[in-house]
Amino acid sequence: MKKYCVRILCAFFGFAALAITAKGQIADQIVVKVPYEFVVDGKTLPAGPYRINRVSDNDKALVISNAENRAAIFVLPIEVADNTRNEQPKVSFQLVGDQHLLSTIETAEHVFSIPVSSPAVLEAAMKRHTGSSGSENSGSN
Repeated sequence: MKKYCVRILCAFFGFAALAITAKGQIADQIVVKVPYEFVVDGKTLPAGPYRINRVSDNDKALVISNAENRAAIFVLPIEVADNTRNEQPKVSFQLVGDQHLLSTIETAEHVFSIPVSSPAVLEAAMKRHTGSSGSENSGSN
């Protein structure tokens, strides 16, 4: 009888631990593979897999990190909206010259608009050798 009670208690605590772990997951966390280098907040990050998540559940700041090359940056979105489209998580870039500027991060829960500063756009445009104006891939300025 004691063994039976011990097994029931172990099973109960095991299920309780799983429930706590599931609730403790980080909100708005995604993993994406970016096939080209890109610019975020004036910093150029190399191509590769990136984990994007909020700093905390109560903060809208994001951390974008790549464990392979130890690249990381903190970003403060200019706007956070609920994701009502229920699409797959993704990132969008604004293409200026030959540079990709991160402009939007969509998670299952939210859409984060990332600031693309005018100086970053002008600097990217100046680096372009063709002389024609940049085009917008997605997002807005």
